Amino acid sequence: MRKLLIIIPLIALAFVACIKSEETTWEKYRDWRELNDAWLVEMQSRTNPDGTPYYQVIVPDWNPGAYVLLHYYNDPAETADKLSPIYTSTVDVRYQLHLYDGTPVDSSDLINQYGKLGIFRTKLTDVIIGWPMALTKMHCGDTVELIVPYDVGYGAMENSTIKPYSNLRFNIRLEDIPYYEQTPLQ
Repeated sequence: MRKLLIIIPLIALAFVACIKSEETTWEKYRDWRELNDAWLVEMQSRTNPDGTPYYQVIVPDWNPGAYVLLHYYNDPAETADKLSPIYTSTVDVRYQLHLYDGTPVDSSDLINQYGKLGIFRTKLTDVIIGWPMALTKMHCGDTVELIVPYDVGYGAMENSTIKPYSNLRFNIRLEDIPYYEQTPLQ
């Protein structure tokens, strides 16, 4: 009984410490978060010269509260007859990543996988959730600008040079789908 009286307050203290550290991260990055939020609203309201929306809002059926913004640089009608990945696909892409303020963060240009310079090969199940939301709407040969809100990006996590609550801007070209579906283990 005595051990229980000691353990319960320690668990409660650990729980409170976790909550406080989460609040600290939220507050610590408040200015950054607000700048990212304002930029995202600006991007959502961006229009083409003819007044049509610049970005398509992509909302997955499986998570109606989440979205990404997608702008095609090519005419998607020209690639509509090509293969489009599904969530279990492995894709080859070229990409560049910038923060909302234009700061470059990452690029596939430095990658040399499978004898292909500049190609990043990944399973859609292994990347931030914003990628499969967009890539499953693309066809091989499509090149897009993808805006990933932080809640479908890295969220409150700090990742290398990416601060918590960072909205991400990618330029992505879907080059190939080397493995359309992940095969079940035998």
